[in-house]
Amino acid sequence: MAKAYSLFEGSYSVDSSKKFIPFDPKKDDPKDRPGSLFVHVHPFLIETSDGLIVLDTGLGLRNEKDELIIHENIKKLGFSPNDVRYVLMSHLHKDHAGGMVDIKDGVKRLAFPNAEYVIQEQEWEYAYSTESSSYKTEVFDVLQRSGNILFVNGDGQLTPEISYELSSGHSKYHQVFHVLADGKNYFFGGDELPEPEEIFRSFIAKYDYDGRRARDLRAQYWAEGAPAGWIYLFYHSKNISVGKPEQKPDGTYKIVTAE
Repeated sequence: MAKAYSLFEGSYSVDSSKKFIPFDPKKDDPKDRPGSLFVHVHPFLIETSDGLIVLDTGLGLRNEKDELIIHENIKKLGFSPNDVRYVLMSHLHKDHAGGMVDIKDGVKRLAFPNAEYVIQEQEWEYAYSTESSSYKTEVFDVLQRSGNILFVNGDGQLTPEISYELSSGHSKYHQVFHVLADGKNYFFGGDELPEPEEIFRSFIAKYDYDGRRARDLRAQYWAEGAPAGWIYLFYHSKNISVGKPEQKPDGTYKIVTAE
């Protein structure tokens, strides 16, 4: 039976320095961090009959036992990181790609050694060619030497279950994914649909590569997916991380937690 799980890595504030600073809504005051965005970080795991799929990998933070938090969360669900078959990367910004590798005691290794990492080839090339602080190339170096990268270009079908689309809204080579399993369509919009609230707001964000395109994509993903019953995975959500549409009496749809 297919199921999606949040691998919640924490709550953070982010300012113009693009540093992710832990933020506890119960004790920290947003007013103390002017000019900051406040986000949660949710990598995802989908259990399918064909194997385990990870969608984006978080910041790569570690717990008090010096273990990757994403590993800890996967183990809590009763799975092993070694059993992950695919790691689907929407893009390579550090809050999404930091957990691709496991760096411990000076040793760098793949976080998911038996998985294929699915990455848009031009996103990879751009990450290496730019000086943007949004990318951490020391992480990419480990992956480059591994032989576990599966580069894709544009739109395509990876397996009968997994398809990808070059979306180019949040970053120039951003991609989104559909995972079809047990009659369910799991949709992962990465940073083009990071929170459920953004479905119902029409806005152009300065942090997007193409703000108008990202705005239009959000509307498109909801217009197409709500009547079709897609299950949405919201990477930066502060409330509903795995959601589904529910029709209201007036015929419109709202988003509710998917069980």
